[in-house]
Amino acid sequence: MIKETDFLVIGSGIAGLSFALKVAEHGKVILISKTSLDESNTKYAQGGIAAVTYEPDNYLKHVEDTLIAGDGLCNREIVEMVVREAPAQIQQLIDWGVKFDLNDKGKYDLGREGGHSEYRVLHHRDKTGEEIQNTLVEKVKNHRNIEVHENQFAVEVITQHHLGKLVKRGQKDTDCYGAYVLDLNTDQVNTFLSRVTLIATGGTGNLYDTTTNPKIATGDGIAMVFRAKGIIENMEFIQFHPTSLYNPGVKPSFLITEALRGFGAILRGPDGQKFMKKYDERGSLAPRDIVARAIDHEMKITGSDHVFLDCTHLDSKKLKDHFPNIYTKCLSLNIDITKEMIPVIPAAHYMCGGIKVDQNGCSTINHLYAVGEVSSTGLHGANRLASNSLAEAVVYADRAAKDSIQKIQDIKINKEIPEWDTKGATYTEEMVMITQNYKEVQQIMSNYVGIVRSNLRLERAMRRLEIIYKETEELYEKSILSQQLCELRNLINVGYLIIKMAQEMHESRGLHYTIDYPKKGAITEF
Repeated sequence: MIKETDFLVIGSGIAGLSFALKVAEHGKVILISKTSLDESNTKYAQGGIAAVTYEPDNYLKHVEDTLIAGDGLCNREIVEMVVREAPAQIQQLIDWGVKFDLNDKGKYDLGREGGHSEYRVLHHRDKTGEEIQNTLVEKVKNHRNIEVHENQFAVEVITQHHLGKLVKRGQKDTDCYGAYVLDLNTDQVNTFLSRVTLIATGGTGNLYDTTTNPKIATGDGIAMVFRAKGIIENMEFIQFHPTSLYNPGVKPSFLITEALRGFGAILRGPDGQKFMKKYDERGSLAPRDIVARAIDHEMKITGSDHVFLDCTHLDSKKLKDHFPNIYTKCLSLNIDITKEMIPVIPAAHYMCGGIKVDQNGCSTINHLYAVGEVSSTGLHGANRLASNSLAEAVVYADRAAKDSIQKIQDIKINKEIPEWDTKGATYTEEMVMITQNYKEVQQIMSNYVGIVRSNLRLERAMRRLEIIYKETEELYEKSILSQQLCELRNLINVGYLIIKMAQEMHESRGLHYTIDYPKKGAITEF
């Protein structure tokens, strides 16, 4: 099957949905979702969305907080742009129907998270992402110009390569013509041709054993653009959320929002003692990279498999009112957070690098945009400031929409693209190879390319990943495609990029900490 559209949107989180709504008045939109439309990383965002709202906060403070968290690698021009444009885009969300919590005076009840010098996080209790997701999904479903295709897996971005022409990384004239998409209901690969394509596929959390991301977060967009010879950058910067609920065997890990620490919760070791002041004067409200490394270090020196987050000193009624989702989840495990400490452990949470884009979300491939976690904009640098990601997503979705609307009349649909070739492919009888290699990839990345790294670990990870890569490519070449096979292939590609870029980073910076190049005064391993 071949389908044509003006705008092809791959991904159904805040970035893809808001972009779709903004361009739909200017052409036909096809939005494809890997599962159901309401399943995305956005849905699981608890804390909120950061933006300057009231005094004494101001743009300069938000900019400086972002730059400090990014450990010297943020693009200041981009940071200033996002900080200044975020309030208007958040107002757009409100106009679309998103509800943020108000205080007794009728003003927005702003939260504070690690690395923020002021209260500036708008939220909907402790399930902000779910509120945003549900609101935007409803609007998209009811829009006459948006055609939704659920249970569709984007396999490859279409370029001149598929017309038999040589494409090299970094060349200026590579064009995107759409994508090949696997229908998970029929196992057929269909051709979606478009004038403009937006990648908004989210992150890579399932590259690791423990992650707060849903199981669909397998780095698909980054891997596709990498194979299409687009430029990928800053992949070594994987943010581990310091506090996911310690609940072995359950995936994804339940997130314990950083807003809880902003509310006054305190990290404690297995002995019940506070430990964060040993690592940073900001204590439990230090940026995530510092807190995650500190917890990792405390677990290693004590031999414990978790630490604790203590809320027992906080007002129990306010605690339950502000964090009902967390309270209910913990109570289901017989943990009353008003009386007992929460066992927590760091978990893979956010990819700070990704597809390199300019200030309008344009990738290095013409007519191909990338927005949200899948992209690398220059905002996050070496470490994302908490709750900046949703703000980045709506700002860049708006910029990508405006840029593509201006250009679309000059872009023609390429009707010469061949359909997907399935000649000679058969259903694999070796599913065990896929499942086993998937587990091995997660183990390799968790053990060797996690919160703390070394040259030796990275070398071993690369050698082992190369073996799995060769096995998987051989299977891919002869098999009828499946979601599991495609996801494994994408995870391997992304794992390679993370290891390769980590090997080229000869210093510890932000989320990339290596014992071979420790900073003065930084945590070292025993």
